[in-house]
Formats: sequence, structure tokens, C-alpha cells
Amino acid sequence: MSTFGRGSFRLFNRLFMVPMFRLGFGPFMGNCVTGYIMILKTIGRKTGKVRDSPVNYAIHKGNVYCMAGWGHISDWYLNMLAKREIELILPSGSLFGTVEDISDFDERRIVLRKILQNAGFAGFFEGFNPFTTTDEKLLRKTAELPLMRIHPTG
Repeated sequence: MSTFGRGSFRLFNRLFMVPMFRLGFGPFMGNCVTGYIMILKTIGRKTGKVRDSPVNYAIHKGNVYCMAGWGHISDWYLNMLAKREIELILPSGSLFGTVEDISDFDERRIVLRKILQNAGFAGFFEGFNPFTTTDEKLLRKTAELPLMRIHPTG
């Protein structure tokens, strides 16, 4: 996606999605069209300030997963690498967790599909239908997208 697309998402998230979660409307924001969203509260690696980033997610085996749709240049992803303890705001409430990158083939195959299916219309931005594509195509098209597992700690 273009720089314009990335900037548009950033502006929409800052001016609409984050304020809606802060006002308590998180449980009403997710649906199968717009996607299911959580807020990652990362610490800026350069500024040390708390940064709120709305991302699509999936829950699998008691862990919360998200992927960096813009790849390794996503600011929130770089912030997570710098400080692996983060806070999440899910529609049902907040929790803290530790982050780790996932490269395991089977885990990626299962969880990436769930995230893209949970992403609503944005799940199609990778150039395929996440509901019908083959596992091989899904993994090939998302090979450069970091996948993170957040293990809840409290």
C-alpha cells in the first residue's frame, strides 16, 4: 500500500479509533466488516512517551496475536521490539503482556489467517481472500509481515 494509504490509516486511527476506545466505545467498534480492533500501548523507542496504536488481532490458545501490516517499518512494531512489556486495550478491557516474534510455520499459518479474517475489509489488502486462499499462498504473501504473540501477564 502507498505512503498515502499508510498516512490515511495513521490519521484515522489517531483522530477516531483511539478516542473511541478511550471513551469506552471499544466493545462497539468491532464487527465483521470494519474488523476487530485492540489498542497497543507501546513506549516510544525515541521519545519514551506512551503511544496508542489500533491493530487487528486474534486470540489463540490464551494468547493475543497481531501482525505488523506495514512490515518492519511499523513504528509500533519497532517500539515493541525495544520494550517487550506492553499494555493492551481489548474491547473487553485492559491487560498487560510480554511480546515475542513468531516464526513457527504452523503457528503462523493458523494465526495469520485468523487475524486477516478478523480484520474485515482490511484483511483483503494483502491481495487475497483470507477465508478461501491456500495455506501456501497465505504464508508466501505474508512472509515479510512480523507476527507477534502477546502472552498475558496480568
